[in-house]
Amino acid sequence: MPLFIFLHGSLSYFYPASHYIFMQQDALILELQKGNERAFERIYHLYSESTYGIIFTIIRDEKVAEEVLQDVFLKIWDKAPSYNSDKGRFFTWILNIARNASIDKIRSKDFKNDQQNLKTDNFVDILEAKTNFSEAVDSIGLKKYIDALKPVCKKLIDYLFFKGYTQKETSEELDIPLGTVKTRNRVCIDKLRAMVIK
Repeated sequence: MPLFIFLHGSLSYFYPASHYIFMQQDALILELQKGNERAFERIYHLYSESTYGIIFTIIRDEKVAEEVLQDVFLKIWDKAPSYNSDKGRFFTWILNIARNASIDKIRSKDFKNDQQNLKTDNFVDILEAKTNFSEAVDSIGLKKYIDALKPVCKKLIDYLFFKGYTQKETSEELDIPLGTVKTRNRVCIDKLRAMVIK
């Protein structure tokens, strides 16, 4: 995965570079919202690996996933002032941007997706269960846990989250009742969470 190519002008050093390594999340986000590119660089370092993992799982093409990753972080830079911690966690916000951008890319290739159903928060809870802000999230580890689930759960998670199908569309595609899809969705996410946090 290539390093992020910064397309903006000269970096604005509000503090020495080493300052941002130990900066707490709230302070780092605040600096990002002020347009501090050093803070942005640190955000990229912390979250690019896990964000790429989600994008690649949806796109399933390394080159395209890398392109989408660049677009996602440009959006993070542009949209940072609009982030509101009262409406959700920062990582949830990033993954929403990444997931939407990935599905938009798939849609551009005539992939149908009218509604996104499985909440990103479920996966954020799982991803963050064994990590903290000072460590990059192990997205590859998440794939390992998903692969360990029963085939029915793997297929359901693939359709609802990574392919962006609605529960109704998943019901029709897999030829199972809608109520069954909803129940299995909850059960599978609970199993995935239990595997990660045990």
